[in-house]
Amino acid sequence: MKTQLKLLAGLILGAAAVTASADNIPYPNVGTVAPANTFVAASTGDISAYFYGSDASYTSRIGLKVNGVDTLIYGLNNHTSSHGDALSFGNVTQGDALEFVLQVLDNNNQWYSVPLNNADGLNHTYATGFSGDSQIVAGTYIAFEDLWWLGDIDYNDHQFVFTNVVVPEPAGLALLGLGLVALGAARKRAAK
Repeated sequence: MKTQLKLLAGLILGAAAVTASADNIPYPNVGTVAPANTFVAASTGDISAYFYGSDASYTSRIGLKVNGVDTLIYGLNNHTSSHGDALSFGNVTQGDALEFVLQVLDNNNQWYSVPLNNADGLNHTYATGFSGDSQIVAGTYIAFEDLWWLGDIDYNDHQFVFTNVVVPEPAGLALLGLGLVALGAARKRAAK
């Protein structure tokens, strides 16, 4: 039984290591479309965004939908915000579905973190963990592409860090699932 618990603990730690990859900034695969993510509230409480940076000529600002409902809070203009500027989106409940919105003010385009909601059907966001710096707390780094058909596909047009956000990662969850199957098989063999 102790061996099985050690195996399970190792698998859980391995899955956590896979899902906790962090600080892969800037986007490492320029020219290729980033994998799409889903986002959920990590816990009940405040959700805030911190401006990270921008490399865009268009002017944009970010917003948030919670469970499909627009919070109607928009800000962190990419041309007037400084690294570390913060914006609160209010309270969320653990497990709430989160969708990030980029409003491009120059041409009235809106891009969403859910690709199906984008007019071109493409993924306009890149996300990774962020361990924090002297001006921004640890959280989830999210960067947008602000052009139709993803432009230059470098995901740096509007960059921010959100707190209280979880990115469920299929690879880590699959590894954890395999570990639980292996543990079940080991228990079954031990019972015989």
